[in-house]
Amino acid sequence: MKVEKKILEKSQIEFVVELPYEELKTFVARAAEEIAKEIKIDGFRPGKAPLDMVKKKVGEMSILEKAANLAINKSFANILEENAKDDKIIGQPMVDILKLAPENPLEFKIVLSILPAVTLGEYKNLGVKATEAKIDEKEVGRVLDYLRETRVKEAAVDREVKDGDKVVANINMYLDSVPVEGGQTQSATVIIGKEYFVPGFDGKIIGAKKGEVKEFSLPYPKDFHQKNLAGKNVEFKVELKDIFERIVPEMDDELAKNFGGKDLADLKAMIEKDILGQKSSEAERKTELDMLEKVLAKTKFGELPEMLVSNETEKMLIELEENISRQGGKMEDYLSSLKKSRNQLALDLLPEAVKRVKTALLIREIGELEKIAPTENDVEEKIKQLLEQYKGYAKVEERVKDPGYRAYLKNSLASQKVVEKLKEWNVVDRDKK
Repeated sequence: MKVEKKILEKSQIEFVVELPYEELKTFVARAAEEIAKEIKIDGFRPGKAPLDMVKKKVGEMSILEKAANLAINKSFANILEENAKDDKIIGQPMVDILKLAPENPLEFKIVLSILPAVTLGEYKNLGVKATEAKIDEKEVGRVLDYLRETRVKEAAVDREVKDGDKVVANINMYLDSVPVEGGQTQSATVIIGKEYFVPGFDGKIIGAKKGEVKEFSLPYPKDFHQKNLAGKNVEFKVELKDIFERIVPEMDDELAKNFGGKDLADLKAMIEKDILGQKSSEAERKTELDMLEKVLAKTKFGELPEMLVSNETEKMLIELEENISRQGGKMEDYLSSLKKSRNQLALDLLPEAVKRVKTALLIREIGELEKIAPTENDVEEKIKQLLEQYKGYAKVEERVKDPGYRAYLKNSLASQKVVEKLKEWNVVDRDKK
């Protein structure tokens, strides 16, 4: 067997392999035997017909093609062992048969992606300042207001609309007397004073009565999220159907007890703790990203395999779709709002996908260089935690027990350990998070 190795661009290698017909003959006989088991030839038991009879039945090229696949599968491991021992192969190979003819050598090509070279710069003592988690008293106030809103009592009233009332109305929006797409709403609920629609809308409703129709126009902000309305003067026709007086309770010690607090001060402390916990996680993530940005800036990379970048881009698209779905939306509607196709959005995500691939590569490189890896006990403990967490979920339990997931988990824990070590080496003032 003759093998020629060639280095391609974008971190790929190519092997052009020639297998003499004398070596291929063994696979031709086996191919004929396997094909014979799948077809019926009169006078012979399955798999027992002679080669000539099988050739006559299915054609010589069908046998050769199957023989070529058997030969390639059999020789693949040896080719890598002898010619790519030091190459870090990733992904699936691309195989093309170049020459295949009766009584002639088999020639085929294998193209493989490999991990690119990673040249680390300084990755210690970079003096990354820890992001501080701060809490604003207004944030606590907003949570308290939300809790009060859950205890609101409402009563229908026959009077003019006042600030703080709830109004049920049919709302129709127009641009130059043409109905706005999606701007016709029946029985919309509006809390007066919340400015749900656009600044100034609520003020136009105050003083109106049930059954009354109010017509007015208002300018939308230039930075409004709906581009078709941003900066436009929109005409409104609002028909009031019902008016409800809303009685919002005071947030005092008694009401605080309904939400698990001993008193108002205790409830505020609980809310502060929750918000601070969330902000601490966000601050830790921000610090981590700042640190990795600095390490990335000092690291050089060979050409990234297209396969790594395209896989990461697809992963990001799936993450986005799952996030939209959790919020009750649809990916198709999201793409429509952006006026983009899935492929166009993938192009927008490409720079971030490249950054994520590079980050994973440098973490892997540092892990190997510093010999940072989880122990088997670490992996076992994590699996134990996951099985306990998802007890009763058969599909999740089955996946966690799969050997492939174990390998994934080991890599994930290794990355976490490297990132924690990088924080130890580089982040200052971590106690101020």
